Amino acid sequence: MQEAVKTAPISIKVHPADNVAIVANDGGLPAGTVFPDGLTLREGIPQGHKIALVDLNVGDPVVRYNVVVGFAAVALPAGSWVNERVTTMPEALALHDLPMATRAATEMAPLEGYTFQGFRNADGSVGTRNILAITTTVQCVQGVVEHAVRRIKAEMLPRYPNVDDVIGIEHTYGCGVAIDAPDAAIPIRTLRNISLNPNFGGTAMMVSLGCEKLQPERLLPRGTIPIRAGAGMTGETADDGRIDTVVLQDDENVGFESMIDAIMQTAERHLAILDRRRRETCPVSDLVVGVQCGGSDAFSGVTANPAVGFAADLLVRAGAAIMFSENTEVRDGIDQLTSRAATPEIAEALIREMDWYDRYLARGMADRSANTSPGNKKGGLSNIVEKAMGSIVKSGSSPIAGVLSPGDKLDRKGLIFAATPASDFICGTLQLAAGMNLHIFTTGRGTPYGLAQVPVIKVATRSDLARRWHDLMDVNAGRIATGDATIEDVGWELFNLMLDVASGRKQTCAEKLKLHNALALFNPGPVT
Repeated sequence: MQEAVKTAPISIKVHPADNVAIVANDGGLPAGTVFPDGLTLREGIPQGHKIALVDLNVGDPVVRYNVVVGFAAVALPAGSWVNERVTTMPEALALHDLPMATRAATEMAPLEGYTFQGFRNADGSVGTRNILAITTTVQCVQGVVEHAVRRIKAEMLPRYPNVDDVIGIEHTYGCGVAIDAPDAAIPIRTLRNISLNPNFGGTAMMVSLGCEKLQPERLLPRGTIPIRAGAGMTGETADDGRIDTVVLQDDENVGFESMIDAIMQTAERHLAILDRRRRETCPVSDLVVGVQCGGSDAFSGVTANPAVGFAADLLVRAGAAIMFSENTEVRDGIDQLTSRAATPEIAEALIREMDWYDRYLARGMADRSANTSPGNKKGGLSNIVEKAMGSIVKSGSSPIAGVLSPGDKLDRKGLIFAATPASDFICGTLQLAAGMNLHIFTTGRGTPYGLAQVPVIKVATRSDLARRWHDLMDVNAGRIATGDATIEDVGWELFNLMLDVASGRKQTCAEKLKLHNALALFNPGPVT
């Protein structure tokens, strides 16, 4: 009896108006499988892929999420496998005549009484980690900084037990670029704002080569990060706003060891400041959470992303800031976003960002359809329209309270759209610049993605992935598909885990394994 239950065919239909469903069984289902309603599979269909629930003629719409996600390119009798090879993609929505702030906000009661233990900074922001970050002006110094960081961790960090880590903010920018071109503002402000991330404690040091185009004073002007008294740094006095900078080409640096000594001596001063900091009780409203998906599959919009959306609503109710992003993965739902905007001005800002990105892709002779990867398609996502519908649900149901351009720093609470490319690495980098102190990342195909700068909570869309990658996934949302948990159950589980991780009571899988991806700046400007 138990074996029969395990092998019973399971399909998931998102909306009553849908004419396709996805196969939920691990390993998929073979041809001839009969569902309880009598639907018979005409061919084998992999897990996550779509089944035609009715006969579809050529040109008929394929409907999932109550949205047309494609059109039948061939006749597809009921029980057929519906995938990217037998469908065509709809045209993108025009960016005019859209509903502008028309959706009435659902009344949600404030969520009170939840706190976490964080590191409060002098500017009022709060860190979830206490990290010494070494900013770099140019990629040329990366090898030297990597060497210095290894030595600092091995020889110095053990003497400062209240400091969580030492990292280099390394990148491939700084020289060989048109530094005065208009779009150069994006990578420069991104680097500047990453250096201001709450997890770095309001203390900054920098390593420069000396001859690069991105000079230290341009990256972090005097007064950008004054070291001053603040919670956890009793007795520290304000200085003149100078950023401690080691310039490798300066005359006093005679040889490689001299450079390393200069970096280590500077780092020790900052370690001493950071080590005096202590966690204190902070309201959930001090969290700045970024949400993102990567290695997505057809379950992303059914399990993990809806659970994240539920948790996003909890954060908004608690007064926190939460960012969703990925321009190409919301472009096909722009009408949903503009209608949810809190004001017409926010709706206009959404349209401006989508228009800018459309034109950016067009300059490279591409469009949003370039987004979907082979893994997305293998996981059942036929095209970017279907992927976008599953991606948007990460944002929950709250009104959109603001829009950030790439590299901008967050200046308000609530649900925010941070306009970024959908690339996992670039999106994460830009959310760091916005001030993210905790990151949520959902995946269906699986990715070991992590960031050194903030904790990354990984959410698996499928139980099979959570089982196989048991030491890489923090939350199994696949239980929603099998009926072992509800969206609300997993949403609350994720919310409570966020508080534990933010407080340092728990480490994420990526933190335990010290897995992290390199930062990837978004540079739409010319390279010289």
